Amino acid sequence: TMAARRISCLLSRSLTARPASSALFHRGGKASLSRGISRYSTAAAVDDPIKSPVQVNYSQLLINGQFVDAVSGKTFTTLDPRTGDVIAHVAEGDSEDVDRAVSAARKAFDEGPWPKMAAYERSKILLKFADLLEKHNDEIAALETWDNGKPYEQAAQIEVPMFTRLFRYYAGWADKIHGLTVPADGAHHVQTLHEPIGVAGQIIPWNFPLLMFAWKVGPALACGNTIVLKTAEQTPLSALYAAKLLHEAGLPSGVLNVISGFGPTAGASLASHMEVDKLAFTGSTD
Repeated sequence: TMAARRISCLLSRSLTARPASSALFHRGGKASLSRGISRYSTAAAVDDPIKSPVQVNYSQLLINGQFVDAVSGKTFTTLDPRTGDVIAHVAEGDSEDVDRAVSAARKAFDEGPWPKMAAYERSKILLKFADLLEKHNDEIAALETWDNGKPYEQAAQIEVPMFTRLFRYYAGWADKIHGLTVPADGAHHVQTLHEPIGVAGQIIPWNFPLLMFAWKVGPALACGNTIVLKTAEQTPLSALYAAKLLHEAGLPSGVLNVISGFGPTAGASLASHMEVDKLAFTGSTD
């Protein structure tokens, strides 16, 4: 896909430089610097597996600014792909949870401050979020490596900094979305006005969870929309962590809601929900 080609191009350019990193992962109690991506191989893993230094603090659904259990009480496991070990039990969203999230997003759009806020004020919140991402770069990278299985150096030195940079980019757009005046025959004034569309449903895949989060959430927020985001069931953790930081940066409740769950249930419910004004989806033809 175009998105996959773009990621591949960005990574191939970025990996030509290999700055030193402060290793968050440890072997045998001793810190070891990550080696370049080019040095990773399919050789057998060492006997002493790398341990993650981060704890999973957010595994519930995020609805209306609060972390809550699924209505059904169900959870599913997210696994360490290196070992098959359970990392966490994550709330399993279903149609009732999607209804709650969409209702929160609808109310936040119709009655809340976000779409009516001055674009510059939205920009400041997104920029503060980017600052928090930079501050927590290593923790986010460790969480992503643990849940997704990609090399730590790739996450810490390339993907999370790209994630941060993307939000600064979209923050810069917030107050630069202009309408047009259009020449017209006769004594008429013709003007176009860009307005937020409403509630955006967004579904992202497992392979680049943070970048997919940025490409979907960033533009929608910059334009004043509210969101219900469904994460991939294989990699639900980093989006919940990032969403918590967004609220810490000042995002109003209900503007971004995150549902963890499966495509045939939560995804299908979001995709068919009549209170969703726009759907953004990245995934396979299946």
